Amino acid sequence: MMNQIPTHLIAGPLGAGKTSLIHQLLAQRPADERWAVLINEFGQIGLDAALLARDEDGLSFSEVAGGCLCCVNGVPFQVGLGRLLRKATPDRLFIEPSGLGHPLSLLEQLGQEPWDGVLAVQPLLMVLDAAALAAGEPLAESQREALAHARLLVLNKSEGLDDASRVRLTAELPLAPYWTSQGRLPFEQLPRAEARAASAGGVLPDGPRSPSMIWRSADEPICLIQDQPEGWSIGWRWHPSQRFDLLTTQQWLARLPWRRAKLVLQTNAGWLSINALEGQALHWQNSEWRKDSRLELIFAGPQDEATLRTGMAACRL
Repeated sequence: MMNQIPTHLIAGPLGAGKTSLIHQLLAQRPADERWAVLINEFGQIGLDAALLARDEDGLSFSEVAGGCLCCVNGVPFQVGLGRLLRKATPDRLFIEPSGLGHPLSLLEQLGQEPWDGVLAVQPLLMVLDAAALAAGEPLAESQREALAHARLLVLNKSEGLDDASRVRLTAELPLAPYWTSQGRLPFEQLPRAEARAASAGGVLPDGPRSPSMIWRSADEPICLIQDQPEGWSIGWRWHPSQRFDLLTTQQWLARLPWRRAKLVLQTNAGWLSINALEGQALHWQNSEWRKDSRLELIFAGPQDEATLRTGMAACRL
C-alpha cells in the first residue's frame, strides 16, 4: 500500500514551459528518491515523455494521450496513474496536465477517492509565459480561474522583460511571481502543504490494457488524428529503423501554420528533438530517446490530412 505520496501539479497554458520546468526539477532529484511523472497531451501520439527521457534509474514516466486530463474520473486517467504508481512506487509524483485542460477540476478530484490517502496533493504551481502576458495575450478561461488558487506562479521566458513590464505584471497577478527563464526553478521553491497523518491508503484502479500500436511495416507509420473544440492535432510514430533528413524536415515545418510542434526524430544528424510554440524558431536539441521517431502538430482547426501525410513522408530518407 502506498500512502501520502507528495504530488505536485504543474499547470499552465500551452507553451508556457511546463515540460522545461519539470526537466529542470528532475535534474535536482536526490539520488535516494524515486520520482514519477504523469503527462497529459492533447494529441494522441504522446511526446512529452520522449522529450523528458533520461537514461537514469529512479525516474519513471507515463502518458495519458488524447484530450483533457482534467477528466480525472475517466478510465484512461485512473488506469494510467494507477499503473504508474504500481510500477514506480515513487517517493514523489509530478503531474503535467495539458495546457488546454482545466487545472482546478484536476486538483479537486485528485483529493477524492480513489486517490485520497494515496496521494498527498501539494498546492498548485502554475507556469506562465511572461513574454506573452506582457504582450497582452489573454489566458484561456480555465487558466485564469486557476490563478487565484495557485500557491506559486512561475513567470517563465522573462529574460527580455524590462522593469516596468515586471512591475505591471506583478500588479495584475494575485500573488508575487517567481521570475525565471528556460523553466529554471530550485526544488526548494516548490509549494508544499502541511504534512498529514498517514492513512490506510486506497486501492489503485486497474483495467484492461489498450491495444498496442504496432507497425504493419517498417516504412509505414502509425498516424493518429484528433479533432476537439480546443484544436486539431495530427501525430506520427515511425519505426526506429527510419531516418529523416534534417533540412527537409526543418523547411517543411516552417511552412505549416501549427500552434505547437513537438518531435523526436532520428535524423541524418542523429537523434534530435524540438518543442516549439507558434512564432518561435525551431531549435533542435540532442535527445536520449531511441525507441522510435515521433512528431505531433497541433493546429487551431482542421487541416488537409493527405497533404500533411505526404509532407511528413517526404522528409524520410
